[in-house]
Formats: sequence, structure tokens, C-alpha cells
Amino acid sequence: MIPSQDRRILLAILVLSVLLRVGVAIALGDSITETRGGTHDQISYDALAQRVVDGHGFSFPTDWWPGVAANQPTAFWSYLYTGFLAAVYALFGHHPLAARLIQAVLVGLLTPWLTYRIGARVFGPRPALLAAAASAVYLYFITYAASLMTEALYIAAILWTLDAAMRLAAAFDGSAEAHKRLRLGIELGLAMGITLLLRQVIGVFLAVLALWFLWLIWRRGGMRQALAPLALAAGVALLLCLPFILRNYQVFGVLSLPNTNVGINFFWANHPIYGTRFEAVLSPEHGVSYQELIPPELRGLPDPLLDRALLARGLQFVAADPDRYLLLSLSRIPIYFQFWPTPHSSLLSNAARLLSFGLFLPFMVYGLILSARHARSNRFGAWPTAPSGLRRPFLALLWLYMISYTAVHLASWANVRYRLPVDAILLPFAGLALATLWQRLAPTKPA
Repeated sequence: MIPSQDRRILLAILVLSVLLRVGVAIALGDSITETRGGTHDQISYDALAQRVVDGHGFSFPTDWWPGVAANQPTAFWSYLYTGFLAAVYALFGHHPLAARLIQAVLVGLLTPWLTYRIGARVFGPRPALLAAAASAVYLYFITYAASLMTEALYIAAILWTLDAAMRLAAAFDGSAEAHKRLRLGIELGLAMGITLLLRQVIGVFLAVLALWFLWLIWRRGGMRQALAPLALAAGVALLLCLPFILRNYQVFGVLSLPNTNVGINFFWANHPIYGTRFEAVLSPEHGVSYQELIPPELRGLPDPLLDRALLARGLQFVAADPDRYLLLSLSRIPIYFQFWPTPHSSLLSNAARLLSFGLFLPFMVYGLILSARHARSNRFGAWPTAPSGLRRPFLALLWLYMISYTAVHLASWANVRYRLPVDAILLPFAGLALATLWQRLAPTKPA
């Protein structure tokens, strides 16, 4: 239960979060334009959703990114998010503002609320409130909430997945009834499936999550209690993805993941054109576009076949020169963690970078150090919300998420936009740091 005073504070945070996001949505208006770097995908999602509403299916009217021919089916883009936009357009007409407002309200409520739940379970209610407040005013989250692309809903879905996983793990202690564990297994499966359908890159962490559950079961026992809900979670996630897997097989004649964007991104991210220095956006100085990097003999292949062929080429790049690949991956670190302004970025992008990650980074780092110290010394007395024996495992889960998600992008494509899901989990650590500093710096009351 949330204490009554904290409940009022959390409600105020949620209202502020929604108002800020709705304000940006209204400012962006009822048209789709490229407002800053990193949001161009909304142009594609808008065009694709209109085609679905008009009865043309998942296709574009002209040749489109990354190599989709006009009027040909594509599986590159998220089916789930396209379906969300198409549903809004079917109800309200082609009004991007309607979709912006709906999305702004959804993520404006979900992101701080789920941040609070995770933070309270791991660090306690006061750090959790500070983390929720930081999430509400985090400028990157505000601007992406009004952009018609997967990022904002994807971040909320990740938070839901982590929250559901923690609640299911807590139910393995024998006190929860069987039907509650099964219900939590279904919820976790829904969260994982929706997250996968928004962005498949989460799949690596979901494998890590499965290993975390196995380690937790081995450590605490309770295999009989855990097996059914975990199997149910995996089954529900698979059932959510299955219609799109079957659609791809029916349309393209090959089995593939719902979205065919793994191979092409890995191919571009590790192309020898970069040498040992990665660029988040290919510089015009190279004199070649991304599409022109695709070998001529592969152009025109259906999406799943192109994705497989380019993944094989990308792996060949790595095998041919592993030293270059290592240096290239290391060069992605400053790009991924960038918080300073650059002359090539817009004013809004530079401001968002400084007033979100740049502003909270010192507290995130200090919170990480504090959490490691507390875990090592087993000083969890100030963290009362997590069930006994689960404080360290829950903390380990957050660390595993951040490490695995970061490693995937350093091994493939890195930019600031792809780091935002990690920022969302770093904010509870920032909340811990802020609460600790406040406690240390606040004047003590006389006895």
C-alpha cells in the first residue's frame, strides 16, 4: 500500500507528467513533420497506418526505407504500433494529433507510475517518488511521448515487464495462492509479448530474464510453484507474436520473426565503411547512402530474405576482422552515452540531451555506486518494500537489464535514442541518490 501522503504526491506527479506531454503533443499539432533528429520514423508509421486504413495492408505507396518497393508488403516496421495508429485513424480520421494525445496520456500515466512501483520495491517509497518525479519531467520522455513512433510505449512496456516479473517472483514464496501466480504469469506474458511486438531488440533481455528466474528458483526453491506460471508467461508471449509470424509465412513463404529488422541493422552498423569509428548517422562525406550499401544482387528481395542475407553479410564482416569489430564496438560508447550538445543537432535535441541525461547523470552514477555498496554490505534496512530475501535479486535484475540492453547496442547500432530505455531504469537509482543526499544535507531537528 502507498502511504496516503505519498499517494497525493504521486497523483500530483502523474498530473504534471500528463500535462507536460499533452502540451508538447498540442504544440506538435496535427501534421507529421521531422521535428528533430531521431523522430523520422513517425513519418513512416504515419504513412503505413494510412495504407492499412485504406485497405492496402502493410505497404507503402512509393519505394521506402530501408529497401521496400512500392506497393510491396513489408515486415520491417512494428505491426503492433502500426495497428495502434491505424485504429486511431479509423476512429478519428487522419488526425495525428488524436494519436499524439492518446499516447501522451497513456505514457504520461504509465511511465512515472511504473517507475514508482519498481523504485519502491527496490529502494523504498521516498526514492521511488523522486524517481517518478524525474520520469515526469525527463525532457526526452516528454518529447518522445508526443512522437508517433514506438519509443514511448516501448519504454512503458519494459517497465511493465520488470514490474510484473518482480511481482511474480515475490509470489513464489508459498504465501500466494496458485490462481494468483497463474494470473501473474499471464500478465507477465502479456507484458513481454507487447514489448516484443513494439521492438524486438528486447528479446535478448527476455532470455536474460528467463535465466534470472531459473537462478532465483534454484536459490530459493519452489520449482513446482514456478513452473506453471513461467510456462504460461512464455506461452502467452508466443501467442501474441504468432499471428504476425504466420502472416509473414503466408505473405513471404518463410518463417521469420514478426519484424525483419535485425539483419539489416546489424549489416549497416558493422559495415567496413566505418573503419573503426562508428557514426550514428552515416556522413554524406562517404558519398553513399544506406540503401546503396546493400549489395545490388540483394536489392529487391522480400523483407525476410533480405534480412537473413544481410545478417549473414554482417556476421562475415565480424569474422573477417574481429579486431576492427571490437574497436568499432568500443567507438559506440561515447555515441550511446552522449549528453553534450553538438553543432549538427537541433536546438531541441541539444536541450533535451542536456536537460534529461546530462542533468540526471551524476545522480544516476551516484545511485549505482550506493546500490552496489548496500548490496555488498547487505544494508537493506532502509529499503522496506521488497519481500525479505528478494532485495538483492531485484537489484540484480535491474543491473542485468541495463548491462544486457547496453551490450546489445554497443555490439550493433548505438545512438542516444536507443539508450532511453536504459535511462528509464537508471532513474530509480537517481531517486536513491537524491533521497540519500537530502537525508545527509537536510538539517537535523534538535532533540
